[in-house]
Amino acid sequence: MSDYGHDLVFGSFVTPSGGDPGRTVGVAVLAEQVGLDLVTFQDHPYQPAFLDTWTLLSFVAARTSRVHVAANVTNLPLRPPAVLARSVASLDLLSGGRVSLGLGAGAFWEAIEAMGGRRLTPGQGVRALEEAIEVIRQLWDAEARGGVRVDGEFYRVRGAKRGPAPAHAVPIWLGAYKPRMLQLTGRRADGWLPSLSYLQPGDLAKGNAIIDDAAQQPGRPRRTCVGSSTSPARSRRAGGASSTGRPSSGCRSWPNWRWARASAPSSSPVTTPTTCAGSPARWPLRCASWSRPSATAARSLRRHPRRSRRSRPRCGRAARP
Repeated sequence: MSDYGHDLVFGSFVTPSGGDPGRTVGVAVLAEQVGLDLVTFQDHPYQPAFLDTWTLLSFVAARTSRVHVAANVTNLPLRPPAVLARSVASLDLLSGGRVSLGLGAGAFWEAIEAMGGRRLTPGQGVRALEEAIEVIRQLWDAEARGGVRVDGEFYRVRGAKRGPAPAHAVPIWLGAYKPRMLQLTGRRADGWLPSLSYLQPGDLAKGNAIIDDAAQQPGRPRRTCVGSSTSPARSRRAGGASSTGRPSSGCRSWPNWRWARASAPSSSPVTTPTTCAGSPARWPLRCASWSRPSATAARSLRRHPRRSRRSRPRCGRAARP
């Protein structure tokens, strides 16, 4: 699989557990301390055991200074796009341009309905997502004249004032698996954010081909379309075996954990980059899931920060603008 000329950017996929909020935030802060580039949280507003993702993202952004933050992915059926657009732009301004927007068409429809959302068919979900992207991009385009107008099947915005504009060009990444969603990713989004547990062998290559084809269609704005994948974080031993007993494939390891290459098994944290053809490069380029370090590794990092930094794996870092 081509890397389209971009370096890898590594990040974490953290469960927004409400049972121990301090530990949840601590993992995100540790991600920045060890040099990762991105912290993401799943978004399930109907899950009472989880912290609210956007509240958590705001708190983490305030507790960090460099790492980028994103929902992985935002539950669109329970977060109206016009309000979401302003939430994202506001946090991007407050954080100094460190926010990315992951979006999904929705799942777990019974739970969504229980929270007051509307149940959609798969086809309706794709159309609603495309309308939402249009609403969000129009609201962010604060320099355009006139109000925002989207007269869609699912979202109607009639003359809303534009703005605020985010601090940087916030990328929109889609959690996509089926052809219609993959085509939408290529046409309208900036990135692909699937979970490996939902993919079959060969799906990554097929998905990249569909996205690249859609990205070259006439009328496509010239944006970067990157791809990254997440998988459940599982502990790794220094010997190179995952908790499932499978051999790992990764960069140089440092205390008690490692990152994995795209060739690793689905139980490993993996990055699977793709960039839409003909699009200019732009940060952020790419991310991967991360296995949380053991308590021993965390203590070692705190006691010997300089030695830990020297032993970091050099897996390729993207230069920020």
